[in-house]
Amino acid sequence: MNRALRLAAPVALAAASALVLAGCAGGGSPAESTAPAAAGECMDLSPGSASDGVTADGAFGEAPNATFETPVETDELQRSILIEGEGDPTEPGDAVDVVLTMYSATSGEQLISQPASLGVGESSLLTAFRAAVDCVPIGTRTATVAPAADVYGDQGNDSIGVGPGEAVVIVADVTGITEEPAPAETSEWTENVPEVTFNGTEPPTVVIPDTEASPELLLKVLEEGDGETVGAGDQVSVRYQGLNWDTKEIFDQSYPGDPATFGTDQVIAGFGAALVGQKVGTKLIVTIPPEFGYGTDPAAHQLGGQTLVFVVEIEGTTAA
Repeated sequence: MNRALRLAAPVALAAASALVLAGCAGGGSPAESTAPAAAGECMDLSPGSASDGVTADGAFGEAPNATFETPVETDELQRSILIEGEGDPTEPGDAVDVVLTMYSATSGEQLISQPASLGVGESSLLTAFRAAVDCVPIGTRTATVAPAADVYGDQGNDSIGVGPGEAVVIVADVTGITEEPAPAETSEWTENVPEVTFNGTEPPTVVIPDTEASPELLLKVLEEGDGETVGAGDQVSVRYQGLNWDTKEIFDQSYPGDPATFGTDQVIAGFGAALVGQKVGTKLIVTIPPEFGYGTDPAAHQLGGQTLVFVVEIEGTTAA
């Protein structure tokens, strides 16, 4: 899956995953120069001249404007507290909401800024991102200067502009504890169901009616398969097309190429719920309200606040 869906659509990991997960960065996991903390313990982190040299203006919880002398050269992970919060400290095992902003340590250019939810102490995160949120009070803004070994290593990350062997500067606003979302459960879709015409491996034709989108997560099986049943966490292969209910425009699809493969637990809640319990060979359509998609805030994601429609053909499943 190397289409826009990797950054935009709900049938892939959220954008933050390609940024912060070790397995998604630049085609491989970098070697780590900083030993991870033992399970349940805080990391051993200290400020240094590089991280103390970072300043960041701007309202807390919004993309800051960071300044520092370039190039930043460091062989050690450093973290300084720019704003100390007054909330409870984050603890290993917490999931926290954070606004992440990354800068090139070479040019000082802002590379990316986005909200994310990170697991404190989560071993699958790159070391630098674990450090940014580790054991700090809610309401804290941190500045982390990370050598290449603690982010993308000798490979870099071309997708966001980090060169091979390049250090980065990360400013993180830890805004709160991530609330557990309501479980996604589909209901049968009986009214105002779009008309769907399948065209083999070519994109299907979908006609969305001129009505208001439903606030519910609704699903209609268009053709029931007779293969294996998709279980929670399974790796599934599907052909899909995603549309915006209001604009009726396609924002992403796997047609006419090969099927896309991903885990049912690696996608937005509404899409995963539509797959689990269905049989291979099934063709379905699902409408996903914002709370089971990319959230209700349009500023948080380019698909935020939008009702999404997906036509899906399930072609295979592998048990977790």
